[in-house]
Amino acid sequence: MNDTEFVERAGSTSPVPSGRWSRLSKLGSLASGIAGGMIAEGARQFAQGHRPSLSDLLLTPANAHRVADQLSQLRGAAMKVGQLLSMDAGDLLPAEIRDVLARLRSDATPMPMSQVVSVLDANWGEGWHRKFKQFSFTPVAAASIGQVHFGETLDGRHVAVKIQYPGVRKSIDSDVDNVATLFRISGLLPKSLDLAPLLRDAKAQLHEEADYLREGAALQQYAGLLADAPEFALPSMYADLTRESVLTMSRMGGVPVESLASAPQAERDRVTGLLIQLLFRELFEFRLVQTDPNFANYRYDAATRQLILLDFGATRAYSASMVGHYRSIMHGSLTADLPVMDAAACAIGYFAADTAQRHRRAVLDLFSQACEPLRHQGNFDFGSSDLGARIRDAGMALGMDKEFWHTPPTDALLLHRKLGGLYLLAAKLKARVDVQACVQSTGRDGNARRQN
Repeated sequence: MNDTEFVERAGSTSPVPSGRWSRLSKLGSLASGIAGGMIAEGARQFAQGHRPSLSDLLLTPANAHRVADQLSQLRGAAMKVGQLLSMDAGDLLPAEIRDVLARLRSDATPMPMSQVVSVLDANWGEGWHRKFKQFSFTPVAAASIGQVHFGETLDGRHVAVKIQYPGVRKSIDSDVDNVATLFRISGLLPKSLDLAPLLRDAKAQLHEEADYLREGAALQQYAGLLADAPEFALPSMYADLTRESVLTMSRMGGVPVESLASAPQAERDRVTGLLIQLLFRELFEFRLVQTDPNFANYRYDAATRQLILLDFGATRAYSASMVGHYRSIMHGSLTADLPVMDAAACAIGYFAADTAQRHRRAVLDLFSQACEPLRHQGNFDFGSSDLGARIRDAGMALGMDKEFWHTPPTDALLLHRKLGGLYLLAAKLKARVDVQACVQSTGRDGNARRQN
């Protein structure tokens, strides 16, 4: 390899277990560790004269650390379930446990150099290194599906290479089911929480995210749709170096969008407004929504003032009829027209025709709260609002009502997650945004006036 510089730094790595039994044994050892932790915690509390309950022994930071560490080593669907639970059910857990599980949204244990090489050999063929001037085996990011490496090709392209963990696609369904069972028997989640929608979402989303050819096509499609919006920047996809398990793109700069929390108020407002306006364009104009709300999907280039969009694995198309129903819900909320909202929500599948009136009203109340920023005249102050907490509490109360265990369509649930993620980011940045103006700037005819 004389003609190529390869870089490998020392660091903590672990191989991704790709076989069914090796992954199952990992979860089995995790269950054993949780049981051992319960015994140790019980002995400690008894020695202090306490009589702990079973939930006290289960819901401990030590057990949460065991779960987070093991899932970050398993990666794949196992880690994705932990991510979804930390986002969607995290507020049902004690704060110290919620904080530990929140690590799963950004931290995964990288796979070692030998495993990276084997994946690239399988996808690019042996001798692939001859096409590179430099390739770093130390990942710049490691998440649930894969990890990202930087390199430079012989023809001068600075690339970001997303490499999928081996065995991820084959293990998705069994991983999701096994981890859900583990969370149930470990007591790390309340028994009253209905996991079925989360599990279904996790499986569907993972199967789509695991197809890097699909993600590359979605990236190219978005680039075309946003060609009229220079305030956004997207990486280019390099087809000659992209395969089903390896996605190669141009390397993007910028800083994490959440780092703007210390930026001037005007800049925070502008960036948040761009993201909210983009969601309206995605839904009502493109009918194509990138549904993953992870903050890591957004970066900001202060020099160009461009918002950088990354990761299009969770992109979903929405039918014209569903988009029409969401438009009706939005306008019904703005005009306090409950019959219009009720008809549209029923058509989407939020409840059935025979659903109890109190449950129908609870769903419509959720919609009304979600549309609160749209009804507000002028800038809505996300930083001082408790909107996110109110929506979360109302949604949890409805979801845990055994008389209303009704699951909306996956498209609807993923759209909720995207909107909730934007509201969470807006609150984190303490942004003030005229949401009503964002809606009005996205025309019905598909022509949007850009917010510069």
